[in-house]
Amino acid sequence: MDEYADVLTLEGRRHPTSPADREEAAPTPALPSPPSGPPAAQSRNSPVLSTDVLNTDETVEVSPAPVRPRIRTRLAGRAPAPPSPGTALHAVSAATAVLLALVAIGSLIHEPVLIPPLAASAAIIHSVPGLPLAQPRSVIAGHLLCTAVGYAVAASLGTTPWAAALAAGIGLAVMTVARTPHSPACATSVVIVLHTPQPASFVPLLVGSTVLLVLAGWALSYARPGAARYPAYWW
Repeated sequence: MDEYADVLTLEGRRHPTSPADREEAAPTPALPSPPSGPPAAQSRNSPVLSTDVLNTDETVEVSPAPVRPRIRTRLAGRAPAPPSPGTALHAVSAATAVLLALVAIGSLIHEPVLIPPLAASAAIIHSVPGLPLAQPRSVIAGHLLCTAVGYAVAASLGTTPWAAALAAGIGLAVMTVARTPHSPACATSVVIVLHTPQPASFVPLLVGSTVLLVLAGWALSYARPGAARYPAYWW
């Protein structure tokens, strides 16, 4: 028996004579083969071998992005979305109504009440009522400050286009310092320098017109349910 055991040891084939030896000599179970089929059909709990991804020879073709939606996005720009048809109709109708009222007042008193800066002010009040430019403080005080600047520049520098441009810049600076930003008021300075209206009639009509614009914006904002309330602040 000793000689037979020595022969098996020399050949590298040890005979399992004990339970421990039998466990060591038991064959190693083979790893299960990965499930076949596309990855989408496999279960989430099933292991995925990284070699299947790294060794694949398939070429994935990516279709180019559609051109038309990209062009439409660029053409649309970053401007805000347009308002609803009801909101747009309400704003346009309100602005048109108050401007027609200014024309009617001018026809009654035979004075030019409607001037281009007031049309721009009406558009701002009824289109973007939440902006600081549209608030009563900016509308009324902005026009008054630029009116004073226009008359001062016209008296000192004359009624030339150069003086009108300078008056608009000074008016913008004054409104910025006074915290009454209202861009249409710069045009009021230009109108005063170029046309030199009589202050006794022009200033009261301008004040009354700006007050009418503000009151019309306040009243018409409550005429349509769900519309943006105006003003955000009075002063």
